[in-house]
Amino acid sequence: MKISIIGKGNVGSALARRLTAVGHTVTTAGSSTDTGQVAAQVAEAEVAVLAVPFPAVARLDGKVKAALDGKIVIDATNPLAADFMSLTVGHTTSAGEQVAAALPGARVVKAFNTVFAGTLETPELGGGTLFLPVAADDEAAKKTVLDLGAQLGFDAVDAGPLANARYLEPAVEVLIQLAYGVGLGGDIGFTLARA
Repeated sequence: MKISIIGKGNVGSALARRLTAVGHTVTTAGSSTDTGQVAAQVAEAEVAVLAVPFPAVARLDGKVKAALDGKIVIDATNPLAADFMSLTVGHTTSAGEQVAAALPGARVVKAFNTVFAGTLETPELGGGTLFLPVAADDEAAKKTVLDLGAQLGFDAVDAGPLANARYLEPAVEVLIQLAYGVGLGGDIGFTLARA
């Protein structure tokens, strides 16, 4: 597939490496990339990934928003406070839902936000495969992202509608608190046990 990643930080770079390694054609754009070039990359892609800080979504250029219309858009953002130790939205909405509202024509899928950038490279930790919940209202878009997650070696699981991002985003804050608040370090993640 042709995949455009908006964001060249830790998450965007790790996803670009992994998706390229499994055979996808990946373009990336950072904050210094010309907006016309970003829009052109997105227009050619089948899937776009938002791997930017959540507040950057509100600042997306109109050309880029127009190019995202009708596209599968993977929202990997989390509404983190400036110190990363709390969330800025929750309970009655989510970053995922706000991204969908900002991009009304896009097929938004919440995924890859519950996995640290460092563990995107190694989806198995301690003998378990990392859990990758995927939430969306568009079932076909969700299936595409579930397939991408499985290709990357994750335990990709249908997590229901996009509104369930309200529960997925706080889950990553638990990881952040454990990793950096309590001091367990960034090599941790969730697994889903099954009977």
